[in-house]
Amino acid sequence: MPVLDLLVFFFYLLAIVGFGVSFSFKKRSSTDFTTGGGRLPAWAIGMSIFATFVSSISFLALPGNAYSSNWNGFVFSLSIPLAAWIAVRYFVPLYRKLGSESAYFYLEERFGSWARIYASTCYLLTQLARMGAIMYLLALAAQALLGWSIPTIILITGISVIIYSMLGGIEAVIWTDAVQGIVLIGGALACLGVIFLEIPGGGGELFRIAGESDKFSLESFEMDFTTSTFWMILVYGLFINLQNFGIDQSYVQRYLTAKTEQEAKKSTWLGSLLYLPVSFVFFFIGTALFAFYQTQPELLPEGIAGDKVFPHFIVHQLPAGITGLLIASIFAAGMSTISTSVNSSATVILSDHFKKYIHPDPSEKTSLQVLRLASLGMGILSIGVGLAFNGVESALDAWWALSSIFSGGILGLFLLGLLSKTQKPQALIAVILGVLVIAWMSLSAAWVKNGFPETLANPLHTNMTIVVGTLTIFLVGFGLGKFTSKMKH
Repeated sequence: MPVLDLLVFFFYLLAIVGFGVSFSFKKRSSTDFTTGGGRLPAWAIGMSIFATFVSSISFLALPGNAYSSNWNGFVFSLSIPLAAWIAVRYFVPLYRKLGSESAYFYLEERFGSWARIYASTCYLLTQLARMGAIMYLLALAAQALLGWSIPTIILITGISVIIYSMLGGIEAVIWTDAVQGIVLIGGALACLGVIFLEIPGGGGELFRIAGESDKFSLESFEMDFTTSTFWMILVYGLFINLQNFGIDQSYVQRYLTAKTEQEAKKSTWLGSLLYLPVSFVFFFIGTALFAFYQTQPELLPEGIAGDKVFPHFIVHQLPAGITGLLIASIFAAGMSTISTSVNSSATVILSDHFKKYIHPDPSEKTSLQVLRLASLGMGILSIGVGLAFNGVESALDAWWALSSIFSGGILGLFLLGLLSKTQKPQALIAVILGVLVIAWMSLSAAWVKNGFPETLANPLHTNMTIVVGTLTIFLVGFGLGKFTSKMKH
């Protein structure tokens, strides 16, 4: 790898860690650590929401997806405006009024302490799986780009993020996210520019090849939820994005860092709507790469396909310096998501567990110590999970299965609290049933391989797990609530 690219990459890495650590020199309280004292500007919070949304998985998987198939995955992005509108209309005002830095305080108010323990524990397990998967997938790509071993890259990424997340708190996370969001967009646009300049025949040839190969297709519009149709991805996207913007501590915490409710709403719109054009660019890069290598097949060695095409292009086709910027962009995408998870997990540990069960009224010094130790602990555990992913057949499939099981039930419980009068016992029964349905939908394919009857396997697309799980909890809870109410009368 050219020295200039290594210099660009290392300069970026040191600069971002140094910038993050600089926030630790301010005198800070635990409130500063978790919500930035509620004084951060809307544009920076919006950029942070956007950067959290775009992990290194998106940076590499979206172009790989478009290269291998078509724009079916872009339908996921089309569901974001509706999910953001629901969040801005209902969730942002709710969290601003509650006065707790935890997203799960509401569940305790509504259903009792079991709901808060369940949701916050599921959240922490989800974040560990998420951080581990992102570190591993980032290391897979970086190994092709840098030539280093996977464990080395996981350790460097993890330690870098732990340092500034632990010392600088949410301010460090949001401001470094804002910078990383800009680097990420710049890197993607630079890459697209190079493809347009270098493809023989220019943009006209690109669109001709893509059009002939049906690369811009959004897939079938049939109402079929067993395969990856337009409607299946749209429904899946709506539920996942409702979960992100409505109940994910990583996003909820950002609503509380804004000066006013109005500013919080603006930041939510900015972060969510910015993802639309940027994901468009990522899909377009994948389509452009398909046309680029169709016109020059000799530039693509045998065996390089799907997610590996974009890293290959970055290393072999981009000018020196731009390659370093793109590698920095991929690390920016991964680091911003991991730092957010570290900070929000530490907040959940302090608010939902330490203050609740160990010390109800800790001093500022104790609270800050807990937050920093929790950040360190979650960071170290996530490095361990990332190393454990090494050798897994499909890290992405493993992450999707784990996240479905850990997080699928929480959205249903929140919707039950917001949209019904169901009480604690009915909600508990609904959650148990919902989690059983989620476990069956997620794991039945693996059970079939071990002798489970195929007729009892999940017939729907795996992406429908969160949809069916959420609806099961909501409908069962709602129905039991109505039935109990009638019995009393």
